[in-house]
Formats: sequence, structure tokens, C-alpha cells
Amino acid sequence: MRVFKYLINHIKWVLPILLLLIVQAYCELSLPAYTSDIVDVGIQNGGIEYATPERLRSQTMEDLELFMPDEDLAKVEAAYEMDGGVYVLKNMEDKEALDGVFSLPMAMLGRLSSGEGGYDISQVRAAIKAGVMTKDQLIDKAGEALKAMGSLSDTVISAAAIGYLKNEYAAMGLELDKIRLDYLWSVGSRMIALTLLMVAAAVLASLMGSRVGAAIGRELREKVFSKVLSFSAAEINRFSTASLITRSTNDIQQVQMVCVILLRIVLYAPIIGIGGIIKVASTRTGLGWIIAVAIVALLFVLAVLMIIAMPRFKKMQELVDKLNLVSREILTGLQVIRAFNREKHEEKRFEAANTDLMRTQLFVNRAMSFMMPSMMFILSAVTLLIEWFGAKGIDLGTLQVGDMIAFITYTLQIVIAFMMITAVSIFLPRAAVAAGRIDEIINTSSAVSDKETNLDERLADAKGIVAFEDVSFRYPDSMGEEALLSHISFTAYPGQTTAIIGATGSGKSTLANLLLRFYDVTEGRITIDGIDIRELSQSRLRELLGYVPQKGVLFSGDIESNIKYGGSGISDEAMKEAAEIAQAKDFIEEKAEGYHSPIAQGGANVSGGQKQRLSIARAIAKNPKIYIFDDSFSALDYKTDSALRKALHKKAAEATLIIVAQRISTILHADRIIVMSGGTIEAIGRHEELLKESPTYREIARSQLSARELGEEE
Repeated sequence: MRVFKYLINHIKWVLPILLLLIVQAYCELSLPAYTSDIVDVGIQNGGIEYATPERLRSQTMEDLELFMPDEDLAKVEAAYEMDGGVYVLKNMEDKEALDGVFSLPMAMLGRLSSGEGGYDISQVRAAIKAGVMTKDQLIDKAGEALKAMGSLSDTVISAAAIGYLKNEYAAMGLELDKIRLDYLWSVGSRMIALTLLMVAAAVLASLMGSRVGAAIGRELREKVFSKVLSFSAAEINRFSTASLITRSTNDIQQVQMVCVILLRIVLYAPIIGIGGIIKVASTRTGLGWIIAVAIVALLFVLAVLMIIAMPRFKKMQELVDKLNLVSREILTGLQVIRAFNREKHEEKRFEAANTDLMRTQLFVNRAMSFMMPSMMFILSAVTLLIEWFGAKGIDLGTLQVGDMIAFITYTLQIVIAFMMITAVSIFLPRAAVAAGRIDEIINTSSAVSDKETNLDERLADAKGIVAFEDVSFRYPDSMGEEALLSHISFTAYPGQTTAIIGATGSGKSTLANLLLRFYDVTEGRITIDGIDIRELSQSRLRELLGYVPQKGVLFSGDIESNIKYGGSGISDEAMKEAAEIAQAKDFIEEKAEGYHSPIAQGGANVSGGQKQRLSIARAIAKNPKIYIFDDSFSALDYKTDSALRKALHKKAAEATLIIVAQRISTILHADRIIVMSGGTIEAIGRHEELLKESPTYREIARSQLSARELGEEE
């Protein structure tokens, strides 16, 4: 049902597929009846389908009338006309209606004509003429005689009547071979037409099912991807990047494949199964109990396999996540692994994850490997039972060969329908697990979300005054742990540079993440121009911000697309100006293709310093009201760093600059320096003030600058 719900949005395609499957099932269920007709009618009966004769000699008609009640006799007289001493059927469509009228008289007449019972038709006629017996008495005696022959079914009586009719046609000089061939060609052509229709319906259903499956896969990928893009850092950390990739690819592929299977097999199986049961019931062979036994056996095998294998399918998806995680870590950290000569260690780590997945897959496959042999055993046993009891019926005269063939075919169709569902059961549990994992992503609400109403219009002309007001923060699901930030309060003004420095783990980058709303504050609030950023839409908030992360991130494309990543409205002039300010112009113009030079995935084809300068250019080109540099100058040499900050100061003279830094030289001339220590603010001031007032700042400064640079004696 988890997978079926994805089909609701495609009901306009599902209904035509269902109709095509019904057409396919109708054609497939019709073919066994035609096969039975070829055996029973075309071969055994010489192509004569009904006991109703098309032409009949007058003497034979008189003999048959002896065994017909007055009511039936009236029907016969109305249906035939005399033509040259031969009775001719007026309307061929009356054959089926008159079949029951002629079957019993012809079967009885055939028995008398062969001398069975010690009588012949001339003796019977003489007895009636002499008044020894009446016509009604003859009809009663005929019924008693047939009863004495055994429990013959209607089909067997009809076969006996047709046998007599064949002799009558031969006596009249009709070509029996032509009658047989005409019938075989007629039935064969209908079978060919039905087969072609069945193939066309199957192909169209498969085509439409594949399109629906592909559309569902596309929609799920869009939903999952858009949902992941709305996640805060908390949800990303909760699911892990490897798991999100697996759910966006492997899991959705599983669901897409099963949607196609549902439309082609799971929907078709009950149609063909129910249709087969209806057809079997119409054969009246008395062998229906065999089908019931087969279905019970199939369901038992399926239930046992599902109880054993179902828990392992969920485990298997988790192990796929783990394998992807290990693979991603190894491939991402390949240089570090080689540098520390840890290839063997990582090979063992990968082998452990790979072996766990292999063992689970082997267990599931071994369990499922019993399925097909079990199904085939049940199928063979059913066929054997039908042939055993069907042969007894044929021997007793209660069943014809063609009927038994048709019954076997219908039974196989029913059993195979259940087998198809059983075979699909290999995929369904894994798809159910995959659908659950996809739903988990889609139904997860982001910890950071927009309110229904916002105050975006109040910041139509924002100044960019950033204020942290008694802000405290702890990561989600860590309420028992100590707060990462405690009671942070400061204000950053436009036209000024506010720097944040502190020891590793003091919470510097967390301040930037809170301003960007990667997380929401636990206590207090962050405002821009006096408006709580939680009252703004995330889109509007980030329009005001230009962010450069610690690790420069580039996207596959070219240099131009990466610098213009901040918005489609960025002009070429703004791009070139940003590149010049970021000190990236020289190395860009040295490239043969300039700004159209390709950038590999993750910026693998540029150096760390070039990657960082392009990231800075991207933020500058956006021309935001507030700049956030999260330790973004660490990969630059002092000369480039100094030139960049000098050019940036001119460009962003009216913007708010917030710089998170490790290097004192980067923030030496900042208007306000905030010193972080243990998640709190130790001191705020300028460089000279902090050297006197902040032990932490003084310690950092002395570790990076000489005594002369600090104004201290040797």
C-alpha cells in the first residue's frame, strides 16, 4: 500500500492500463476454449460443432421425430424447409438453439442404428404403427436406456449425436474433410487474431506502465531533493549524507521498478486468476478442489518465506547505507589515506561493510531460492492430479479430452497467477522498506522553517544592522548537554568590520550558522534592523547575506557560473569586478578560456587558494547588505589577504562585515573584535584594547605576532 499510493496521482494512466490488462486476460482466457474446440470439435467431431444438422434426408428426419416431444418437433418444423427431398436449415444462427433438441434423439438413433440393445429403427417404427407402444413411451424408454448406459455428460451425448450426424453427412455425399478444414481455419484464424490483440494489449500496457514508473521516479526524486534542500543542518546530520544519497537513488529506483511490476503483474495476476476460476467453474469437470489445494499450498509457501525474509530486507537497506557511507568517506579522504599509508586499514573497513551486506543478501537469496522449486513442485503436482483424475473421467465417459486440456490450461493460468505474485514478493518487501525510507524524508519537518506570515516587506530597504540579543544555543536532541553558546550579545553595524576570534571549539562558526539560520537559536534572538530573523522568510534573509564558508565550495560548470551563482541578475561587469576584488582576476585571465574555463566537481582542478578566492568573488558579486566570512582567508598568503581586504573595504563601505578568523593579521584593523572562549564572549574591543583586557586574545596574538608587531619589547 505504501507503493500503491504513489500511483494515485497517475490514475488517468492506471485506468487505461487496467483496461488493457483486462483485454489481455480476456484474450488469454479465450485461447484454451478454442484449443479444446480444435481437439473435440475439429479433430474428434470432424469440424461439426453442433448436433443440429444443416441438411438432413427426409427419412432420417422422420426417424428422429420419433424421439422428439411435440414441443421440440414444432421448433424443428419451423426451422427447416424442404428442398428436393432434403430438409435444409433456414437460419444457421439457430444451430446452437436447436442443439439440445437434436442431441438426445440423434444419440439414441445412432445407438439403434448400430444394433445396440437388440433393436433397430424399423422394429421401433413397426411397433408404434401396430400400436404396441406410443411415441411418449418410446421417449421414456430412450431416457431409461441412456440412463442405463451410465452417467454420461451432455458433452458426451453431444459427441455421440455428432458421430451419427457425420455418418448422415457421409451418406448424403458431403465432403467431411472440407467441413473439418473449414472449421479448423475458422477457429485458427480467431486464435491468431486474439493472440495478436493480446500481444498488442500487453505491449501497450508495458509501455504505459514503464512511463508511469519513470514519472513516479522523477516525482519522488524531485520531492526528496526539494525536501532535503529545505532541511536544516540538524536533519542533514540526522540522516547522514550517505543515507540521503542512497534514498534519493537506490530506494527510489526500487520503488520505480516495483511500480512497473505492480501495473504489469500484480494487477494482471488477480484478473487472470479470477477469470480462470470462472472459466474452470464453467467446465463442470468436478476437479475444482485441485485448484483450492494448489492455492492453499502456494499461500503457505509464500507466508513462510515472507516471515523468514522480511526482516532481512530492512537490514539489507541499512547495510547499503553503511556501505555507501564507508565508500564515500574513503573516496573523499583518499589523499589523507595515502599520506598516512592506511590503504590496508580502509580496505579491511570496506571489506567488513561489504561482507555484511553480502551475507544478508545471500541469506535472502537462499531463502527465496526455495520459492521457485516449491512453486514448480506444486505446479507439477497439480498437473499430475488433473491428468490422473481427468483420465478416469475420460475412461468413464464423463469428460472429453479437449475439456481436460482446457481445464489443465485454466488451472495453470490460475496457479501461474499466484506464482507471479509470489515471484513479485521478492521485490515487494524491499520496495516497502525503500518506500518507508523515502516517506521518512518527505514527512520530516525541518527544524528551521518559515512562518505562514513574514515581515519581509519591512526590510525592503534594509540597512544591515545585525544584533545578537542574549543568544544561547545547543544542538537539537542534546538538551541534557551543556549549551554550545551562552548569553551572546553584540551588534554589528553597516560600514564597520566586526571580527570574531577565539580558540578552536569556542563557537565562532556557530554564530555564523545561527545568523544564516542553518540552526535556530535555543534562547534569545538575532535581529536585522530590529526584526527577528525568524520572522523573515529564509529566502529574504539569505538575499541580504553574502556567505563564504571555511572550505571553499565550487560547483561543476565554469568560472562564470560559479561567480554568478548568487543570482541570475549578476552582470558580466559585476562578475569581473568581484573577481578583481577577490584577487582572482589574474589567474582567471591567465587561463585560455578565461571566465569560461571549466570547473570540475568540487573544484578539483583549481588550488585551495584559487577555490577560496572564487568563493569570495561569488559572495561579492551578489552585493549583499551583510558579508559573513567564516575563516575564509586562511588559504591566502599575507600579500593577497591584505590586498583583498583593502579592495573589499572600498567595495563594502556601506555593508556590514562579519569576519570569523583564526589569524590576528586578518582582523588587526577591525572596528570591533569579539573574543570567544568556551561558548561565551570574553571581551569586545579593538586590537589595542584587547591586548590589555583579554588573556585569550593576548595569548592568540603572541602565538602569531612578534613582540615588535605587538609593540612589546623583546
